[in-house]
Amino acid sequence: MELLKKITEAFGPSGREDEVRELIKSEIEPYVDEITVDNMGNLICRKKGNGKKLMMAAHMDEIGIMVTHIDKNGFVRFAAVGGVYPYNCIHRAVRFENGVEGVISGEGKTAMRDWTLDKMFVDIGAESYEEASKMVKIGDMATFNGRFAVMGKKVTGKTMDDRVACYALLEAVKRIEKCPNDFYAVFTTQEELGLRGAKVAAAVVEPDMAIAVDVSSVGDTPESNVIDLTLGKGPSVKIRDASYIISPKARDFMIKCANEAGIPYQLEAASFGGTDTGAIMLTGTGVPAATTSIPTRYIHSPQETVHMDDVENEIKFIKKMIETEI
Repeated sequence: MELLKKITEAFGPSGREDEVRELIKSEIEPYVDEITVDNMGNLICRKKGNGKKLMMAAHMDEIGIMVTHIDKNGFVRFAAVGGVYPYNCIHRAVRFENGVEGVISGEGKTAMRDWTLDKMFVDIGAESYEEASKMVKIGDMATFNGRFAVMGKKVTGKTMDDRVACYALLEAVKRIEKCPNDFYAVFTTQEELGLRGAKVAAAVVEPDMAIAVDVSSVGDTPESNVIDLTLGKGPSVKIRDASYIISPKARDFMIKCANEAGIPYQLEAASFGGTDTGAIMLTGTGVPAATTSIPTRYIHSPQETVHMDDVENEIKFIKKMIETEI
């Protein structure tokens, strides 16, 4: 649990994943044979095997904001980095890479219901442009502060998307007992900006099959939209989302592994969202690809919430796939 806390609290908006990458690298290094970092900053960890190349990918980046303007009174205007929803920003605390803290609010003459990102600002405590410009610069990024907390079997924190999947992939690698495939655990960058890192990583690895590990929205809260995914009932085998439709070969492989290991799973068919699979499957002449997701509440908020039974079953699921010849 302490490692999950460290990974979720690390600073890592899209394009600035260095802190997350170094943390994962230090943890995984004793358990793999090769580690490389490509030109996009993807962490590619290889466990050598004699079989075909199996790639599993989880993205390190999180959503955030970027400074676009500092006014004469020291208030900071910003743009979104990834899928930032205005209603999740109101009076939220943020932290810049250099440690500067701030609070997001909106223009007083605009009704709160009409606050869009261009009507919002960050108050970093400065009283002038000169003071603020010594604290932050145009182009600096900040991430949302969230509190890591255990709620029975559930855990909440700021970057379960997708650090809980990074954690699951990392823990599965630690438990590998055999490796019939030439296996690559890849921790990707800039997923939140359009699956950018995965596209490059897949070109480097050239996998025979690839599976992304991510999170998915659930339909188990009061008056929720109809989504056939529930916390506590196991990870998903994602049949589709807005970025891809599952490869039958990868689907059959995943279901076979789950059934053989006795791992509970849920079939998921989403009409929205995207995962690294959408980029990986289009690499080269095409890659049989799929996604397994950890059910998650309140995605892209500072308090994303997961069930630890799902996390543990995802770890077992990933381990089984690694140890099964493709």
